[in-house]
Amino acid sequence: MPSSVTTPSERQWAAMAHLAALVLALCTSWIAGVAGVLGAGIVYLVKRDESAFIATHAREAMNFNLSMFIYACVATAIGIALVGATVLTLGLGVILTLPAGLLLLAVYVLIAIVWLVCSVVAVVRAWNGRDYRYPLSLRLIG
Repeated sequence: MPSSVTTPSERQWAAMAHLAALVLALCTSWIAGVAGVLGAGIVYLVKRDESAFIATHAREAMNFNLSMFIYACVATAIGIALVGATVLTLGLGVILTLPAGLLLLAVYVLIAIVWLVCSVVAVVRAWNGRDYRYPLSLRLIG
């Protein structure tokens, strides 16, 4: 049920913060979460003084997209280290790095699914005038 203190315009702008982050990140590949941060950041900069509801949702979208970007970068760095370990051992390390690489691939898929599902849930919650806190989100932008 929508909150009685939010107007339809506030709900639309809050949903737009999440939707802009989702669309921009999808257009630039999901690993480029920086574009998602920019999408929500624009809404934040334009509307933060008009509504605490919009500002909160835009901050959540920025923090979540930045968090997903950081998680993807860490997974990529681990992947590079695994390839390096395989090369340094002249291919013998593949016994250990292959299972780790497959696990890393599963982590990439999990990051993508969590990012997409949580973003859609956030759009719906904002549209309905409800607060939403993303799971696994680092609170970097306060």
